[in-house]
Amino acid sequence: MELKKLSISLVVVLVLVLVLQILSAVDFDPYRILGVSRTSSQADIKKAYKKLAREWHPDKNKDPGAEDKFIQISKAYEILSNEEKRSNFDRYGDVGENQGYPQQQQHRQFHHFHESFYFDESFFHFPFNSERRDSSDEKYLLHFSHYVNEIVPDSFKKPYLIKITSDWCFSCIHIEPVWKEVVQELEVLGVGIGVVHAGYERRLAHHLGAHSTPSILGLINGKISFFHNAVIRENLRQFVESLLPGNLIEKITDKNYVRFLSNWKKENKPHVLLFDHMPVVPLLYKLTAFAYRDYLSFGYVYVGLRGTEELSRQYNINVYTPTMMIFKEHIDKPADVIQAREMKKQLIDDFLSQNKFLLAARLTNQKLFRELCPVKKSHRQRKYCVVLLTGEGDKFAKTYEAFVAFALANTKDTVRFVHIYDDRQRDFAQALLMDDEKYWGKSAVAILERRNNVGRVVYKILEDAWEGSEEDNFILLDLLAQLRTDPGLLSSDTVLPDLNDELAPVFFLRWLYSAIEYVSDCWDSVFHNNWREMMPLLSLIFSALFILFGTVIVQAFSDSSDERDSPLPQKEEPNEENEKTFSKENRFPLLTPSCTSQAFSAPSLSCSRGLVGHSLAPTAFPPGREGSGRIPKKGFVEVTELTDVTYTSNLVRLRPGHMNVVLILSNPTKTSLLQKFALEVYTFTGSSCLHFSFLSLDKHREWLEYLLEFAQDAAPIPNQYDKHFLERDYTGYVLALNGHKKYFCLFKPHRSGDEGGTMGSCEDYDPLLHTGEARGKSSCSPGSKQAKNKLSKLSLWMERLLEGSLQRFYIPSWPALD
Repeated sequence: MELKKLSISLVVVLVLVLVLQILSAVDFDPYRILGVSRTSSQADIKKAYKKLAREWHPDKNKDPGAEDKFIQISKAYEILSNEEKRSNFDRYGDVGENQGYPQQQQHRQFHHFHESFYFDESFFHFPFNSERRDSSDEKYLLHFSHYVNEIVPDSFKKPYLIKITSDWCFSCIHIEPVWKEVVQELEVLGVGIGVVHAGYERRLAHHLGAHSTPSILGLINGKISFFHNAVIRENLRQFVESLLPGNLIEKITDKNYVRFLSNWKKENKPHVLLFDHMPVVPLLYKLTAFAYRDYLSFGYVYVGLRGTEELSRQYNINVYTPTMMIFKEHIDKPADVIQAREMKKQLIDDFLSQNKFLLAARLTNQKLFRELCPVKKSHRQRKYCVVLLTGEGDKFAKTYEAFVAFALANTKDTVRFVHIYDDRQRDFAQALLMDDEKYWGKSAVAILERRNNVGRVVYKILEDAWEGSEEDNFILLDLLAQLRTDPGLLSSDTVLPDLNDELAPVFFLRWLYSAIEYVSDCWDSVFHNNWREMMPLLSLIFSALFILFGTVIVQAFSDSSDERDSPLPQKEEPNEENEKTFSKENRFPLLTPSCTSQAFSAPSLSCSRGLVGHSLAPTAFPPGREGSGRIPKKGFVEVTELTDVTYTSNLVRLRPGHMNVVLILSNPTKTSLLQKFALEVYTFTGSSCLHFSFLSLDKHREWLEYLLEFAQDAAPIPNQYDKHFLERDYTGYVLALNGHKKYFCLFKPHRSGDEGGTMGSCEDYDPLLHTGEARGKSSCSPGSKQAKNKLSKLSLWMERLLEGSLQRFYIPSWPALD
């Protein structure tokens, strides 16, 4: 009985918890939590969030409910700061993945309760919620927009160590003590720390490629690397070190320190020497070198190593105290020094940030020019640049040394000294000097002030060339003194062009570095990263291989098919047989007196006033012509002679989209060619856009030769002569003329004795058998057979004509047909 009462009580408690959770889920209103209206701007929302976050932060507010309140404030701001989530909340009252489906709201609310019921310790006090379990991770929590806009750009200055965690993660609990210890150690050295909750930031976790929890990854230079070893302190420390480039710090001894310090001129950077008694370069120095790699070059001296005694003695180094020295233009004496028993990051940063540039740095790119000579923001923040325009070589060494000495003696916060090589920055130098002859081959000094970011400056050039004399020093010093009280002294105005990047690698090296980096990324992805991340790359590789091999195989089969289907030398007897069979089935008499009364194979031929009609029996198709897929509308082929009467209507004023297929023939070959032409083009008469004509070569040879001149380069006309050996034989040529667009396609006839055959602009060969001719005097003669064979590949050419794959020859205008 007691057991039954206990079970009933438990059910009642569970129901109450369920109701409370549902009510709390429904009652969550980010506008009410932040105290803003639904019409508030992003600026108002951000202002309200900052105010509440400062008030309810658990580190400052000791109220027991401060932590829950801070989480609600953060969640509310996350919703309202994202326009898409805010819009979804305004429309549907939630920001889940199923917005726009109200019928699923109750299911989602129950699902949220289900998660809270099992994973939140608010009721059962289970320590599986990462946010409640350890508040130290809260300040490292990352959101997607924060990661993209701030963390990724900052990763070019320092590496980040990011942990992916979630609720109900036993392994996350197991690694927590090690993670805390590593975070405390690495953060003070300058390593960025981040925590991503995969349950709340699924988009960011997916973007990082973390498909399981816990996961630890490193981020440097925008590149992500996963940690795959056991989670212990030494492994994580080594992982962070492995993220850094290996060439940040050079090992320095007595043999190479002069060479290292002398590279200041080539690299245009101050050089830093780190003296320490540790045999391995400390991680703090490596992180510092990475952060300042664009401004400084670093060398490490292990003072306990034999071979560094001369170096330590020359610069009076205390071997028991870490020392840092900065060398600029003079390598025999450091420009600045610090010593401390414990080098702290803040101390190093302050020291290096004050010595990022040489005394008189050379302007090698536009970025450096903007840093050294910033734009004037106010009258109290004026920054003047004293620019030495000089040349390279020993000839200008004296003037340069005098300029550096002047800069060393007159260093001020408001004045920066720089120099350029006028032969490397010609446009920049000409904009200031205006090609003044008195400065040719000499050095000049200009004082300038930048007014905006597009290159506008005000400046003043010293009247005489700079020689480094005492008089020059006094003149320059006097001008700088006058500028303190009279900024209008800079009376000249100009717009400076951007500087060339002198230290940028050549294109080949940039391409090589990019290729090496890409190969390295692929290698790491193949052997370390999740296979799910590699699927797009693998898919691309296999698709390319499939296309490559598929193309090779298709080409191989195509070549073998062409060889197999290439026309062989024809024997006369089989053709004779085909002619007999074919002509017995279809014979039609000629209807006009202009044609000799003979028997022809179907379609039969009739001539009348230049109009040729072909009456065709339905079964009169040669082998291989049945599958063209075009159904002729008539039982004959209508062929019109192209004369000066029909020229305008059949060509010049032909409707757009229509073409006239013209056969070239002569009187001796007229009958045989027309019959073969009708047979070859019959299956294409179903197209209403095609018209068929023939042109007499005896009457209009000049017109034809004029057209063929436009096809000479692309399709040379062979030197084939007729039986009189006087003129070229164009009989059997076919022209497809587009009157509207003024172009034509050319068919060159198949020559007997030429195995490959020729089709002008078409390069394919028709394997179809040459259909036979009917019996008769004309068709049985060798000349008639040769004339008919010229058109044996016309049907294939017609197929390509309709496909639009033939070469087109354009003409300026159609010539007159006289």
